[in-house]
Amino acid sequence: MIAARSVLVLGGARSGKSRYALALAEAAAPERVMIATAQAFDDEMAERIARHKAERGAGWMTREAPLELAQALAEEARPGRVVVVDCLTLWLSNLLLAQRDLEAATQELAALALAGAVIFVSNEVGQGIVPETPLGRAFRDAQGRANQALAAACDAVALVTAGLPRLLKPAPSPDLRLS
Repeated sequence: MIAARSVLVLGGARSGKSRYALALAEAAAPERVMIATAQAFDDEMAERIARHKAERGAGWMTREAPLELAQALAEEARPGRVVVVDCLTLWLSNLLLAQRDLEAATQELAALALAGAVIFVSNEVGQGIVPETPLGRAFRDAQGRANQALAAACDAVALVTAGLPRLLKPAPSPDLRLS
């Protein structure tokens, strides 16, 4: 076990990253807040959001923040409470579609000094094919930069694949012997 006040949990779609983040939060504190970034633009997404709320159960407070994530985090993070942000990928796509400055928003988020523990959930999108559209490539690039910025800012980073977490940070550094 490592001591961490901020954790970035990365993974692909349906990798188990959200389940892992929720388990970390439930083990950390009895007071838990989910900051949800999804928006219910259609019936399928509305059903998905309702299902996720029900799966979390009564021990969670939910706050929706599709665009103003830094503000929501500053208001919700406090000692004795853990906040889960699920997910940075939807937040970035919301910002992109709203024609917001993704770089500025990412830097603002990475620079936050929060009073409580936070777990960020984000998709690792850079391991697939190159998107064929300019919008897809812009999103993929912004997501990669955001993941790097949050990974640098967080105390710990985990990658979840097939439901199995692997700690990436802190990680031992190779000892290169040059002589």
